[in-house]
Order: sequence, then structure tokens, then C-alpha cells
Amino acid sequence: MLMEQATTVRKEWSSVCDSVIHEKPKFIKRTRDRMWFSNLETMEEILNAYKFTAEKYIEDDGSVTLSLNEIDLIENGEDEQKAKMALGKAILEYSADYYNDYAFYSHSPNRKGHIPYIFKALIMDSPERIGESIQCHDGKN
Repeated sequence: MLMEQATTVRKEWSSVCDSVIHEKPKFIKRTRDRMWFSNLETMEEILNAYKFTAEKYIEDDGSVTLSLNEIDLIENGEDEQKAKMALGKAILEYSADYYNDYAFYSHSPNRKGHIPYIFKALIMDSPERIGESIQCHDGKN
């Protein structure tokens, strides 16, 4: 793999940043550690394959409950649009909590698979944008 040494990156920090932003991501090696350095647009493109999907349930009172498939989150709203906005907010809040305690969450077997969705939400950085992206499918009541 095309690894750049961390000492070189450190010495040439400004030009490395410019290269990552305007040209391509970099692979960096520091002793046994290997890292990837990229801009957010590249990461957003990579994470584009990950979709937020939810099962939709119509409640007896006519409200809509959405159950997110990728992360155990459930929200209810007067209609599908309001439920999606509530779920978008819940996803972003959970993502911030996950990121703030990354060492714990990313090593939990039942939460490790959330990583791409966490970064997708953090890069989107908007409950509305996240909510609008949720693909809903009819659940079985």
C-alpha cells in the first residue's frame, strides 16, 4: 500500500492537507499504526452506500411510529414526516453520544456495526437532512 511516514506528514503538514483536500486521500503509517486522512466530501461519498431505513407502523390513533433498522431507535410523530424528523434528531444525538464515547461504543459487539452510520450522520450534521434521507417500509402491525 502507498503509505506515507508520519514524520514526513508532520514536517509537511500544510502541503499534505492541501493535497488531501484538492487531490486524494493519504495513507499514513506511524510505527505499527496505520491511518487514512481524507476530506469530508470523500468520506461522504464512501458512506453514500449506507442508507437509513425504517419500518413504518400506523398506530391506532393515526400517528406514525418509525423503527430504525440500522440502530435501535424508535420515534413517533403525528405523521410520517414528523416521525422522520424526530428520528433524524434521535440519530444525530445518538451519533454525538457514540462519538464522544467512541472507545466504549466502538468496542461493544452489538454497537460496532453502527460505525458507518454514526459517521454518515455526523457528516450530514442536520436532523432534517438525516430525516429526509430515511427510507420507510411498511411494517406489520
